[in-house]
Amino acid sequence: MAVDRGRYTCVLDESATRVTAMRARELGRKSVVVGDRVSLVGDTSGAPGALARIVRIAERSSVLRRTADDDETTAEGRLERVVVANADQLVIVTALADPPPRTGFVDRCLVAAYDADIEPLLCLTKADLAGPEAVLDYYTELDLPYVLVRPDSDLGGLRERLAGRISVLVGHSGVGKSTLVNRLVPDADRAVGTVSAIGRGRHTSTSAVALPLPGATDPGWIVDTPGVRSFGLAHVSAESLLHGFPDLVEGTVDCPPNCEHTAGETECALDAWVAAGNADPRRLQSYRRLLASRAGEIE
Repeated sequence: MAVDRGRYTCVLDESATRVTAMRARELGRKSVVVGDRVSLVGDTSGAPGALARIVRIAERSSVLRRTADDDETTAEGRLERVVVANADQLVIVTALADPPPRTGFVDRCLVAAYDADIEPLLCLTKADLAGPEAVLDYYTELDLPYVLVRPDSDLGGLRERLAGRISVLVGHSGVGKSTLVNRLVPDADRAVGTVSAIGRGRHTSTSAVALPLPGATDPGWIVDTPGVRSFGLAHVSAESLLHGFPDLVEGTVDCPPNCEHTAGETECALDAWVAAGNADPRRLQSYRRLLASRAGEIE
């Protein structure tokens, strides 16, 4: 459920008892992340001061990754991080206003979701401040599932999409993600921040945590993640990157062999595909920005 300075909070399947554990030395360099299914030995009573050991990590059904930074010139470099294991849905939380929606970030999240074989869901918050038409028009060719959320809206539609699933919530700080988590799980007590005068949210969640949704029968889990400013994709191959833009895939059929689809490729068929009205020009621009970012060029 959570990782904190070498201590792992686990929940037992059979009793829902919460157990604190440490990683066994025999696991070597294998990392344990939120969402992992593990085998425990030792004191699994959950009593204060009790400590179990994680001795095995089950095979993961999915792995959501992000590269910490796409810029090789930084001290951090291209460090790949596993965000969560065994999720089957990525909920991309973005505000319609204050701060304004950033489709470039959503595009990155979609690529990461498709690369991990996780279904995406677009959650548009602050729908009381602006309409969703511009964002939905941008993604009209993708048939992307979405939900609208207002401060006073009923969350029944969102709960239906979360039921029985392990869903990861990602989003820029300030988009209302922690507020949404607190509404879904009233006792979660996730810290809520404010949006600064320049439209950037303050980071309020500092680590990923899995939270069981309230309900009698398999209501599902949500994994709240820290607010992120970027979702690096250096770990995603150029071919997989294209899969995040299904509205462009068919347009590459007429490309020459080994076409890199960049703006410098004079024979790339994507320009003609977009010019013919088959896809939004902004989608091609976003795709090529991500290609350049992967190559260590401009963001």
